[in-house]
Amino acid sequence: MKILVLNSGSSSLKYQVIDMQTEEMLAKGYFERIGQPNSFLTHKVNGVAHKFEHPAKNHEKAINFVLNRLTNENYGVLKDLGELAGIGHRVVHGGEKFSDSVIITNEVIEEIKKCSDLAPLHNPACILGIEACKKIVPNMPMVAVFDTAFHQTIAEDKYMYPIPYKYYKRYAVRKYGFHGTSHQYVSGRVAEIMGKDIKELKIVNCHLGQGCSVCAIKDGKSVETSMGLTPLRRNSNGN
Repeated sequence: MKILVLNSGSSSLKYQVIDMQTEEMLAKGYFERIGQPNSFLTHKVNGVAHKFEHPAKNHEKAINFVLNRLTNENYGVLKDLGELAGIGHRVVHGGEKFSDSVIITNEVIEEIKKCSDLAPLHNPACILGIEACKKIVPNMPMVAVFDTAFHQTIAEDKYMYPIPYKYYKRYAVRKYGFHGTSHQYVSGRVAEIMGKDIKELKIVNCHLGQGCSVCAIKDGKSVETSMGLTPLRRNSNGN
């Protein structure tokens, strides 16, 4: 079974094709400057990177070009799109609605839109990617994987802020936590490497990248994390 994983940004698109039987990454790429002049795709397959300068005025055009590369005789890893079992979309904010990955339906899309105020730089871009895929491959199963889902096990006394309760009821102001897919995977690998049941371990994960967070994990579940309401972060000057 092969799947395509997409991570849609406001003007970018990252992707991987993974063979789930062998857990091998068959291809990966990064489309940059979508909707801007001089947009281009860096497509890597068999350890070789290929750069394509290609105009993409929106995500639909970008995804369509990516799918063409993936099925291309010279650069592709698929005979046709029928080889794909589905498409996975990384979605940053699922609010309180989603505690696990879900099949994408129109109702799910509406719920993701409702969380856009909490992730204004991320969720709208995710929706662009989802909507583009619906147009290009309308019958393809799609799954949303949420950065916040893993942290829905955090207790109320940990996720509630010491501010008037009306702000939680009115505006959903609370701690949500992010990088959940990373924290969940890394903690699982820690248990695997140690040869222990994750339910017997207490783990502190550090996710270090363009965004950073720390997560306390007990019995395989997130119990505390350092990121809060949104994935927006301050710059180096603290502004």
